[in-house]
Amino acid sequence: MGCLFSKKSKRKQEKDQSTNATGAISEEAPKQYSWDKREKVDPKDYMLNGLKDQTAGRLPGTLNGQQFVIQECENCNIFIFDHSATITIDDCINCTIFLGPVKGSVFFRDCKDCKCIVACQQFRTRDCKKMDIFLNCATQPIIESSTGMKFGCFQYYYPELGFQFKDAGLSIFNNNWSNIHDFTPVSGETNWSLLPEDALVEDFVAPPSTDEFKGVRVSTDRSRSIVPISHGQRRKNSEESCLFIFFAGDYTIANARKLIDEMIKKNFTLVQTKEVSMRPEDASRVFQQNAEEFSNLIEKGPVVALEFNGDGAVEACHSLANDVFNGTKVFLSESKASAAKDVDNFFNFADMQMGL
Repeated sequence: MGCLFSKKSKRKQEKDQSTNATGAISEEAPKQYSWDKREKVDPKDYMLNGLKDQTAGRLPGTLNGQQFVIQECENCNIFIFDHSATITIDDCINCTIFLGPVKGSVFFRDCKDCKCIVACQQFRTRDCKKMDIFLNCATQPIIESSTGMKFGCFQYYYPELGFQFKDAGLSIFNNNWSNIHDFTPVSGETNWSLLPEDALVEDFVAPPSTDEFKGVRVSTDRSRSIVPISHGQRRKNSEESCLFIFFAGDYTIANARKLIDEMIKKNFTLVQTKEVSMRPEDASRVFQQNAEEFSNLIEKGPVVALEFNGDGAVEACHSLANDVFNGTKVFLSESKASAAKDVDNFFNFADMQMGL
């Protein structure tokens, strides 16, 4: 007995065919779907492999959030001036590397004698040696089986960088660059340390000088860095700190940058920064007796918190709040006596919120 479905029925064949203007029968064009129309991606466009003694990289707008791979490069200067999804760097020796904002992870493996500038959500190294890294990392950086690792605060600027941070979902105020976790510590040995506080990024990673990257207007001036340069987990210079919080609004970031500039001019130290969302129930923990005053404000969006350190920091913050930010609703420590508790309350809360 023959199979009933071994051949198309005549009616089915007629349905699949159409008649053109001349009466000739033509096959119906296959249906087009959106995924059929996507531009083909060439993996080579998202990889640097086996380079030696070269300057190479990618210009703004060329990656647009794709993942990227760098491997087996030696004596190279590499600049990735765009945001990406993830980046892995394998088996690179004596290279200088700049990585624009990375939405996910940056993973260095089997690299040595490299100097890097990196902004990312997650940072990790494995089997690396003698690396200097200026870092912006939203979570706790991790090193594994790595030695001679030195870290500094990210400092860099070019016009597109701020927009790239936003596209990568990174905040310039969430930077745990100095909070390193050594996954494989060795008793009696120190596998990592912090670079000197006055270390200049151009002494480690010079701006590109080739024609290809001349259009990228790079500045390594510390005062222009898109990420505020923080003291991190170094020992504080003074026993007095002050917590200053801006609530969400049209000028929150601009106001925070203005305050940082003014406090730095007065020789105070920016210890740490955070941008984090708060719920009404968080207000009592952080603001305590002032919780009711700020409950409505925290519902408008993330707050930006800054810790300044130095003798007279509280008085200086109050002076600027009155003279420069008068009319802007802010929270700041009322006195030197309450400031230490304010700082602990807020940043302990923020760290738990961000899963550190």
